[in-house]
Amino acid sequence: MTGWGGGYVTDIQYMPGWYRHQSPAILSIACLLGNVQSPLPQGDDPVSYLELGCGQGYGAMLLAASNPNWRVTAVDYNPAHIATARDWAAEAGLDNVSFLEADLSTLAESDAARAIPEADFVSMHGVWSWVPPAVQDGIVRLLAAKVRPGGVVHVSYNSLPGWGSAVGMQRLLLDVGRRAAARSDRQVEEALKVLSALYDAQAVHLVGSPMVRSLRERFDSMPVAYLAHEYMNQHWRPCFMADVANKLADAKLEFVGSAQLPENFPDLTLNDRQRAVVQNHDDPLLRELIKDHCLERQLRHDVYVRGARRIATPARDAALMDLHLNLSIPPDELPLDAEMPAGRAELAKEFYQPIAQALRDGPRRVKDLLALPDVEGRRDNPAELVGVLIGLAFAEPASRPAAGPGAAAQRFNRCMMQRRLPLEPLGTPVGIASERLGTGMHTALCDLLVMERLQAGDADVDAMLRELAEHTLDPDRLREALERSMRVRMPLLRAAGLL
Repeated sequence: MTGWGGGYVTDIQYMPGWYRHQSPAILSIACLLGNVQSPLPQGDDPVSYLELGCGQGYGAMLLAASNPNWRVTAVDYNPAHIATARDWAAEAGLDNVSFLEADLSTLAESDAARAIPEADFVSMHGVWSWVPPAVQDGIVRLLAAKVRPGGVVHVSYNSLPGWGSAVGMQRLLLDVGRRAAARSDRQVEEALKVLSALYDAQAVHLVGSPMVRSLRERFDSMPVAYLAHEYMNQHWRPCFMADVANKLADAKLEFVGSAQLPENFPDLTLNDRQRAVVQNHDDPLLRELIKDHCLERQLRHDVYVRGARRIATPARDAALMDLHLNLSIPPDELPLDAEMPAGRAELAKEFYQPIAQALRDGPRRVKDLLALPDVEGRRDNPAELVGVLIGLAFAEPASRPAAGPGAAAQRFNRCMMQRRLPLEPLGTPVGIASERLGTGMHTALCDLLVMERLQAGDADVDAMLRELAEHTLDPDRLREALERSMRVRMPLLRAAGLL
C-alpha cells in the first residue's frame, strides 16, 4: 500500500458498479415516503448532482448518460480512479460529467470546491465509515457550502449495533493482512486463510457470531477488490446512526428516511411489539436506534434534506400518483411474496398481477395503474405500490416515459459492453443507462451484447456464438443464455426505452 493513502486502500482499484440507491428519483421517493417535499426530477429539469467517493465513476457516468441536461460532478481521492473515469467518459462522449481528484478533508476550502455547482442531490456510498474523522469533518463543511436549500443528501455506512459482533473479525483481517503481505489483494488472501483456520478451530468470537458465519460463507464469491476496500482500511469504523446525524446537523441536514424504501414502512420492518416500543418515542434518532436493535441491518442508506419541508399525507400521495413506473422483471415472474425484516410479506395476486401485466409494454403512471378495473385492493395507497415495486427492485421510476434510447445512453452502454465483455462472465449484473428512466436498470452483461446486436440489425444467435467462441461457457449453455435474453430480457429493455 502506498504511503500517501493515509491508511486507505489505494494500491488496487475498486470495481465499477451502479448502486440504485444513489438515484435522485429513489432519493426523492424516500423523502416523500417520509412526508417531506422533494420534487421528483422530471423531463428536462436541470439537476446538479454531486457524488463523493465515486470510485471509477461508473454510477456518475450512468446518471450523466441517462440525463444529458444534468450537471454531474464526481470526486475521488484515488488518482487512478479519476484517470479511469475520465478515459471512460471521453470514450462514451459524455460532456456533462466532470471528475475531480481531491482530498475530502480539505476540499471545502479549495478553489476547486468553489467551481462545483450548488447541488440538488449529493450521494456518498461506501465512504463515511471508512474514512478518519478529519475527512468526515471535511465532508460536512463541503455539504454546508454546496448543498442548496431543499437539497437531498444520501449517505451509506456500516452501522451499529449490526456490525457489533463482527468488529473483531475486521480487526483480525486488517492486522493479519498488513503483517503478512504488501499489496492489498494479497493481504486479503492471507488474512482469509487465518480467519478460516481460526473459524475451523472454533474460535469463540468467530463461530459465535451469526454475522461472521454468514460473511465467511460468502467470502469466496466476493471480488478481492471489494474485500480489500471493505476490510483493509485503517479507519474502518461502524457508526451509530445518531452520531452520523449529529455530525451532519452542522451542515443543517435533517434525517428524513431510508433509500432502502421498505425500511420506511414500520409494518414491513418491525413486529407488533417492536412497533409499540418505537411509537412511544417522538425523537426520530431514538426511534432509529431502537429499530437498529431490532433489525439485522449492517449497512444503512440514510437520506437527509437541507431544510426539510413537511407535507401532509394527501400532498405526498398526490406526488406519488404522478410518478411513472417501469417494470424491471418479466411480469409473469413477479413473486407473490417477499422477504421483509418483519418476515415474509404476501403480495396480493389480485392487486399486483394486473398492475404487472399493464406495465408489460412500458411506463405507466401510478394513478392510472391504481385505476385499472381489475385491480382489487387499496386504490388510495400509492405509497405501498411504489414502496414495494421500486423498493424491491421490481420496477424503476421513469422520468421521461415517452423518450427513446437516447444517444448518450447508447454510447455509454456500448462503451461499457466493449470494455467489460472480454473480462467478466456473461451473467455479471451490470447497470445500463436509460434516458426514458432517467436512471439505470440492472441486467446481465450478456443482455448488453444482444441489445447491441439488435440495434445494429444483426441479432443472429449463431453469429453471437461465433463471436463468443473463446468464452468459458459451453456452447449449449451459451446458446440457451442468448436465446433467453432475446425472448425474456429484450422486451424489458424495449419497455425501458433502450431499443
